Amino acid sequence: MLKIKNLIMLFNTTLRNYGYSVNQLFDLLHEIRDHYNEVLMQRWVQVFREILDEESFLPIQVSSQAEYDNVVESFPFHDKALELLPFPKRFPFSPLVPKVYQQVKEFIYACLKFSEDLNLSQAEVDDMIRKSTNLLLTRSFSGCLSSLFRKPSLALLQVIQIIIDTGYLEEATVYLEEFVSNITGAPKESHMGSRGQGQSTMFRVARDDAERQICDKLKHKLDEFLELENYDWLLVEPKGHASSFITDLIAFLQSIFLSFTNLPAEVAQEACKSACDHIAKSLLDFMLSDDVKQISMGALQQLNLDTIQCEQFAASEPVTGLEEGALLQYFADLRQLLDLFMTWDWPTYFHDYGQENSKYQQVNPNTAIILLE
Repeated sequence: MLKIKNLIMLFNTTLRNYGYSVNQLFDLLHEIRDHYNEVLMQRWVQVFREILDEESFLPIQVSSQAEYDNVVESFPFHDKALELLPFPKRFPFSPLVPKVYQQVKEFIYACLKFSEDLNLSQAEVDDMIRKSTNLLLTRSFSGCLSSLFRKPSLALLQVIQIIIDTGYLEEATVYLEEFVSNITGAPKESHMGSRGQGQSTMFRVARDDAERQICDKLKHKLDEFLELENYDWLLVEPKGHASSFITDLIAFLQSIFLSFTNLPAEVAQEACKSACDHIAKSLLDFMLSDDVKQISMGALQQLNLDTIQCEQFAASEPVTGLEEGALLQYFADLRQLLDLFMTWDWPTYFHDYGQENSKYQQVNPNTAIILLE
């Protein structure tokens, strides 16, 4: 397409020297330029796919100053705290970030090639490059990410890393804007990322996909622990400590939420709420299962010990920014049901039933009847 452009430009110059009007040919060149940009997009989709296919989504680790400088030269990242740390050092993002950043710069150069000699103003070239780059990131790269999330082989920690990576790419759009301004000579305007709003909306669709994936993969992982449930429903005395599958599950959650520290706060909070909700519903379902025909008081007390363990985790503020007691709300139904049965407090239940400040407001009568039978 660049060869075609050059031929038309030569033809233009020749015709103009003979005094002919060449406006329509310039209009044609502008149409070809738009098509050229579309072709570039398709080519870079392939580039992004190859990068994503090779990526392990692990934070970059460097063991020497030369390696550190190499990363910082390929991606604008400045962190005083990290600079002061001894080697080996670990960046918060994976190799995906500098690779994609460099490819976006290559794309900008390729866009510019077609605009040379087209008699366009600096502002027009600048606007065209910004729009194309914005589209490359919001549509092409985001589309590649969304298709990647559908791969069942993608692990939970990898999804978390991708969300962290997109955050760093979004923040770097301000440097891309400076880069475009330096090339075109046009004054810098913010078209690409709304950096003032914190996390901009550039990868919103991909991030929404990733958030859903985090919740789904987390539930799937929790189910692996919950499947190990082996309650003896006729237990005479509780063990005096939480069941092993619950302590393992809580240990897993504590370690996984440590890896959430670099995530946007709302993503970590949503995942934590989803996890607590899933555990509470699962414990309730164990008791109410059609397979369970008989339950002893000892079994209920054991379930109570397990619930207490979960409540302690919920109260320990596993992720920051949640209102106090927000996670405990997910265990309220289960807690009130267990309290009612363990204290055998039916007079209070019947007396307060239907009232707003009832002690057992969350206990559904149908659930209580099934358990009582």
